[in-house]
Amino acid sequence: IHVLQDEIVEEREADAYIEQGLVFVNGDRITELGTKVRRDCHIELAAKAQRKQNQLVTIILNKPIGYVSSQPEPGYEPAIRLLTLDNYHGTDKPEVNPQTLDKLAVTGRLDIDSQGLLIFTQDGRLAKQIIGEDGDVEKEYLVRVRMHDGSRLHPDDLELLRHGMEMDGKKLKPAIVEWVNDDQLRFVLKEGKKRQVRRMCEFVGLEVNGLKRVRVGRLMLGKLPEGKWRFLGSEEEI
Repeated sequence: IHVLQDEIVEEREADAYIEQGLVFVNGDRITELGTKVRRDCHIELAAKAQRKQNQLVTIILNKPIGYVSSQPEPGYEPAIRLLTLDNYHGTDKPEVNPQTLDKLAVTGRLDIDSQGLLIFTQDGRLAKQIIGEDGDVEKEYLVRVRMHDGSRLHPDDLELLRHGMEMDGKKLKPAIVEWVNDDQLRFVLKEGKKRQVRRMCEFVGLEVNGLKRVRVGRLMLGKLPEGKWRFLGSEEEI
């Protein structure tokens, strides 16, 4: 049982709620793992579990170039080290120090040479929504490019970036790719393979000179300064 009140719950979280007797199917408490139910059943969380879900923290960081998203090899700096009280962007001192939070994981990586919107969360539902195989959340990037030979990108290659390209033996989902100006493209993807935008550009002869993620779903990077972070507001949705 992973769909609770129309929200996706991470499998381990769902199992824990079932073991604690906090899951109800058509009003009956479920305590046995692996219980099968019909799709038309009404599944809900107890109020205690709902409060626990609502207390999970999500953080937005404007990652600078030179930081890696997750646990790095020796000599590389992980972006999570930027989540200090000194780097907090807000008028009031935060009530929670991110360095003390358990199970705060990056969701949707950016490579060391890329910058922009990076999300850290304790919420397995949110992580699955963004990076799960069945996820359909848009990720928007601004990409500064140039052709290796100094020419212009052929219209057929622009169309290939939008639809029909393969990567790692699989067809990519259709994407929005359009020119913003003479040397900058806007990419909107609904997937996130490793270094996907850079590899797509390389395939059509484009050299990437800058890559910035500016949106994930409905969440915009906005005016958050580079290297600064803030909490996801209760009114904000991905």
